[in-house]
Amino acid sequence: MQRRVYAQKEKDKVKKLLLEKKSYAEITKLLGIPKSTICTWYGKSLNRPWQKCTQLEHLKNIRKLAVVAVKRKWDKKRAEDLQEINNNLEKELPTYPFQNQGFYKSLLAMLYWAEGDKGNAGTRFANTDPNLARLYISLLRRCYNIDESKLRVRLHLHYYHSVKKMKKIWSKELNIPLNQFTKTSIKKRSKTKKFRKNFAGICFIYYGNSKIRKELLELGLKLEKTIANEIPNIPLRAINNNAPVAQRIE
Repeated sequence: MQRRVYAQKEKDKVKKLLLEKKSYAEITKLLGIPKSTICTWYGKSLNRPWQKCTQLEHLKNIRKLAVVAVKRKWDKKRAEDLQEINNNLEKELPTYPFQNQGFYKSLLAMLYWAEGDKGNAGTRFANTDPNLARLYISLLRRCYNIDESKLRVRLHLHYYHSVKKMKKIWSKELNIPLNQFTKTSIKKRSKTKKFRKNFAGICFIYYGNSKIRKELLELGLKLEKTIANEIPNIPLRAINNNAPVAQRIE
């Protein structure tokens, strides 16, 4: 349906009728012009808002306020949950066996099992999170008497990264000299196509020792068998029946 175009004469006539205190309904009946159109033309300038137009504007403002209120509510809830978690962890962490070397080695094995390379060339770990990479290299240094000079780092970056800046960041995080960084790989991405960006690229930490990789993977498997065997073998149907309705597996 073609949209109707109104002449200035029609707009002037509407304005005159509004100044004569005619109602929206009366003007619409006389001229056949929708109330919403009249409101758009002169609702604000003549301070003659149409009731529905006013309601829509009010609803628009209310929605904005509601979004802010809901966000504030959830921000408060998240902060309270985080505070509760931190309070519980402060009590729990002292009970962990931080003096036990096996504790650290089991953490390293699980971390490598999840994020490490399972191939046949040395020991290689990759991640985008500097915190996780720092944890890995710290555990590796603690659990094994490694030769620091044999550590190598390779970065995979995007076009928007500064290679020099990223190398400095990762070198500081991992405490590995820049001269042990190999050639940086720049991933080809379109500058116009949208994709999820990461702030520091992907970091690959390589250590030329296959024995460590084999030991960590084997330890991970043994830990899985030991821990999994200690958990009661409850049938899936029984688990489903005891779970909340929304969480049951059909």
